[in-house]
Amino acid sequence: MSYLVLARKWRPQTFSDLVGQEHVSQTLKNAIDGGRVAHAFLFTGARGVGKTSSARILAKALNCESGLSVEPCNVCSTCLEITEGNSVDVFEIDGASNTGVDDIRELRDNIKYLPSRSRYKIFIIDEVHMLTTNAFNALLKTLEEPPPHVKFIFATTEPHKVPITILSRCQRFDFKRISLPRIVARLRHIVDREEVTVSDEALAVVARKGDGSMRDALSTLDQVLAFCGNNVPDAEVATLLGVVDRRLVMEACRAALAGEVRGVLEIAARVDAVGYSMRQFCQELIGGFRSMLILRAVGDPGELLELSEAELAELAAQGAGHSVADLQRHLSLLLKAEAEIAHASFPRLILEMALIKMATLAPALPVQELLSRLAALEAEPRSPQRAASAPQQTSSGQQQTASSPQQTRPQEAPPRETQPATRVAQDAGNLAAPGAVTPAGVAGAASGPASAAPATDCDAGDLWGSLVRFVKGKKPMLGSELEQLYPVKVSRELMEIGCLTGSYQLKRMQDPEQLAELKGLALAHFGVPTVVKIVVLSEVPSGVPPTLSEKKTLEDAQRKAELRRAAEEHPLVAAAVALFDGEIAGVKELGKIKP
Repeated sequence: MSYLVLARKWRPQTFSDLVGQEHVSQTLKNAIDGGRVAHAFLFTGARGVGKTSSARILAKALNCESGLSVEPCNVCSTCLEITEGNSVDVFEIDGASNTGVDDIRELRDNIKYLPSRSRYKIFIIDEVHMLTTNAFNALLKTLEEPPPHVKFIFATTEPHKVPITILSRCQRFDFKRISLPRIVARLRHIVDREEVTVSDEALAVVARKGDGSMRDALSTLDQVLAFCGNNVPDAEVATLLGVVDRRLVMEACRAALAGEVRGVLEIAARVDAVGYSMRQFCQELIGGFRSMLILRAVGDPGELLELSEAELAELAAQGAGHSVADLQRHLSLLLKAEAEIAHASFPRLILEMALIKMATLAPALPVQELLSRLAALEAEPRSPQRAASAPQQTSSGQQQTASSPQQTRPQEAPPRETQPATRVAQDAGNLAAPGAVTPAGVAGAASGPASAAPATDCDAGDLWGSLVRFVKGKKPMLGSELEQLYPVKVSRELMEIGCLTGSYQLKRMQDPEQLAELKGLALAHFGVPTVVKIVVLSEVPSGVPPTLSEKKTLEDAQRKAELRRAAEEHPLVAAAVALFDGEIAGVKELGKIKP
């Protein structure tokens, strides 16, 4: 006994069986019910979405022995003959094989005869765009004014190749690609009827392989059943179809967002060991981050994403703690890596580099936040070092302008190690020997009670900066990480350090060994035990001083702005611009001139 594949066994037999083409089926049913059936139809769309099946259903509805009906009976001899493809009044013609003008002339000669048993002679021409220009021209007159007993149904995947003269004589119906949830639901209905045990995740893999085509999905399901039998494990489906395991993609997305460098490298090694294509895996990652970005941006994706409910829930949970801007930066890194992998000799290396960048990617600061901080720095009073950049009198009696590199470059103060208050007082007392003249400042420091008090809020920034410099001298890596943290509250006895949720620094600071090492360095620096608390921040704080790294960036931007302003105001520069009718493209700070 010959086996009937699932794509033929479960082919739609009524309009209600059509999946994802309700706009077509409802229009055809209304036309039949209202007696407004056109003489020529053109069904367009991708492969395997139901064009030929709709043509057969329409033919059965028009020729059913029980009368014109929106749903054929599928039990009369006419319906059965059309279903089996051997009806004498319904002709299915392959446009790719009958492309010549002689074939169309034979069809035109056959049209004038009445149908043998049915109401209408129906001509179904599949892939009609394959007909030649002469064949189309031979069909024009007959297609425009056919006999009342003739109906034409054309089907094509490339409607742009059909002449406009043919399109204007047909009612056109565009068939859509079937969404993934609809294909999964149809496959679930079929496997339940076939008594096959398979999970929804495996059906989603099969449906995704179909790429919007129900016929391709059913053919893939046939292949899976031939390999696995009536009990289908998820792992064997991925292995058979050669697709990337979705669990591996989800794990890679989670590890990249969590900042797990080792985790993403181990996943890349597993992808290489299994034999998956690095480019295909990167494309799957792009799809995962795209889904997270859409979920984070719009909330309810509707039909924007073709994912199962379980996948949607998992991706929404992974992207919940990250902003849209951060997800866009991750997606940009993957897009760049995918383009490089296509022409790279070491695709694994390209993927690993991209994953490491994603795992160590710091949260982005909004532009408005940076601009507001820059404006706040510009509004602060000028410090003595910045005031020193004003015009000064040189030894030769000439006044130097602010555009001189030596005058505009801020002087960097040497690192100053903050000592405990009691030690400062003791050193000051030793300096004030009997009979010596003691400066008022030193005497006040030695005798005033405020010298032994903890650091106040006004010098919290100095305390934090001196601690970071001290730690960076002892432990450079730890010091670099501290430069990325927010000093929420800083004193010698208590330090509250802010870390953004999901950041690499938060994970490092929550490490007990790292925290103990920081406390030891703070004790060595301040001379008193310091309590260190890690504060988890959901967003960039507004009332907290910026990190040292951000402060340095803002100061560099301000210094460059001052350099440009000074250059633009310099009379020689202004004269040169006016003389050559040019503009200042950029300002570069000159280093010290070597002898």
